[in-house]
Amino acid sequence: MDSLDSQTGRTAVEAQFETHDGQSLFYRHWPASGGAAQGAVVLFHRGHEHSGRIAHLVDELDLPGHAFFAWDARGHGRSPGERGYSPGLATSVRDIQTFVDHIAAVHGIPASRIAVVAQSVGAVLAATWVHDYAPPIRALVLASPAFKVKLYVPLARPGLKLLHKLRGKFFVNSYVKAKFLTHDPARIASFEQDPLITRPIAVNVLLDLYETAERIVADAAAITVPTQLLISGADWVVHRAPQDAFFERLGSAVKERIVLDGFYHDTLGERDRAQAVAVAAARRFIAREFASPTAPVSLLDADRRGAFKEESERLARPLAVASPAGLYWALTRAGLKFGGLLSEGVRLGHQTGFDSGSTLDYVYCNQARGRFGIGALVDRGYLDAIGWRGIRQRKVHVEELLGQAIGALHGAGVPVRIVDIAAGHGRYVLEALAARTFNGSAAQHVQSILLRDYSDINVAQGRALIRAKGLADIARFEKGDAFDGDGLAALDPAPTLAIVSGLYELFGDNALVARSLGGLARAVAPGGYLVYTGQPWHPQLEFIARALTSHRAGSAWVMRRRPQAEMDELVRQAGFEKIAQRIDPWGIFTVSLARRVA
Repeated sequence: MDSLDSQTGRTAVEAQFETHDGQSLFYRHWPASGGAAQGAVVLFHRGHEHSGRIAHLVDELDLPGHAFFAWDARGHGRSPGERGYSPGLATSVRDIQTFVDHIAAVHGIPASRIAVVAQSVGAVLAATWVHDYAPPIRALVLASPAFKVKLYVPLARPGLKLLHKLRGKFFVNSYVKAKFLTHDPARIASFEQDPLITRPIAVNVLLDLYETAERIVADAAAITVPTQLLISGADWVVHRAPQDAFFERLGSAVKERIVLDGFYHDTLGERDRAQAVAVAAARRFIAREFASPTAPVSLLDADRRGAFKEESERLARPLAVASPAGLYWALTRAGLKFGGLLSEGVRLGHQTGFDSGSTLDYVYCNQARGRFGIGALVDRGYLDAIGWRGIRQRKVHVEELLGQAIGALHGAGVPVRIVDIAAGHGRYVLEALAARTFNGSAAQHVQSILLRDYSDINVAQGRALIRAKGLADIARFEKGDAFDGDGLAALDPAPTLAIVSGLYELFGDNALVARSLGGLARAVAPGGYLVYTGQPWHPQLEFIARALTSHRAGSAWVMRRRPQAEMDELVRQAGFEKIAQRIDPWGIFTVSLARRVA
């Protein structure tokens, strides 16, 4: 045990938890004093550091009735992996979700009784987790989040990006000296002598940190949990402007910003942290949210007011034809028309809509086709667009969570009867059935599958695919309205596993979505499952709205983004409880698994 841990009055229990990819990460657990824990505080350390460096907060926060937990992130401290390396920031964010699930399963403390205190890179990870997974935590305290690291070398970021493309994985060492982190002589000395400090950082992680932080700052309105932001006023390591922008955009009903004049980057390890307001403010904020919890922010009316409604209205507003923006998008649309003469995918998008089942089926197949020799190359560029890459990853995640649900139903002795209410061509389900496995769960456990879609073209193509895959004995395809609640409630046979993939993202009206989910809740008995998708973010939202057409009579494809918290609230209101979630590395598409509750 490192020397810093001895600074705590409470004794830490050392343990490990296993990540989704088989890594066994180290963490410390300080049980509550004198009985069962009222709740828990989960601590996340700075980049380059480890849980021992924040162990002092267990005593300083002075919450004896609460358990404390702190991990060593992968590649840090006593956790395994190359020092300073993670496959990606999204992997580390998923590690947080796995850690919190572990705390609930092993220590009996659910997310609803957890407060998070995180610093620097750890604060970016925590903020991203809260944004992407929408956990119902009690409070979030972010100390000097590293939304934008100061790189003092000109053009450092584009240079690192280019080198990463050329060289692949490589590492850079931190330039930060301990004397620029804190004024505390003891903290400076311990930093310089600590053998577990990780100086290198993998360049992919550093680049991911920038890109993810930009997304979270831009979309902070999606974060609705009570949030406190502690800003160091003399920070040599990170820029302040993104921190202020993040705070201003937060969707939280309760939010606090405290600027600590003269503090260096190690906000919670500064010399005057106890005498000043840093630790005391965090303690007060957390204690208040446990004693008198702030009511959750409801997003059920986000289709009628607020940041996400305003964004969709702006995108739907026509541009002046002669304006620079109007001319730019007119040229973009003309370029796409020309591209449709070469690329089969672009041509299909113009013909059926870029959000149609036919387009999605083409994207899933991922085989570039075109005309005049160059067409296949153009088509490959089209298919490799970040949105379509996200769609294909969504397919992988749908199949994974379907496998989890099928395994759970079969293990409980419940017949597996699947319905997909907006299946497109149904390729992702039918191909998994034909392969006889859903991510490890045997497809022969499936008793029946009903695919539905509103489009005659999709129904015809789906029926042909059923025949081609030799699945006519258990699968059928029919025309149906995914927003007809009564029709869904009357499905026969009653499904035990419902799928809604890529549908609700296309319709901003929450009443429509609630009607659909309500029908499924009447159809699926308690103990059954729902797999649903979301799209809380898209980096090409304006391009989609200004240049692409929808399947709905060739109109502009304008989407109202729905934050994960909003989507989960709709699902919860219908009578389902989310139990698992996946998200792609770019934060675009989510896939969630929910269980029908009584």
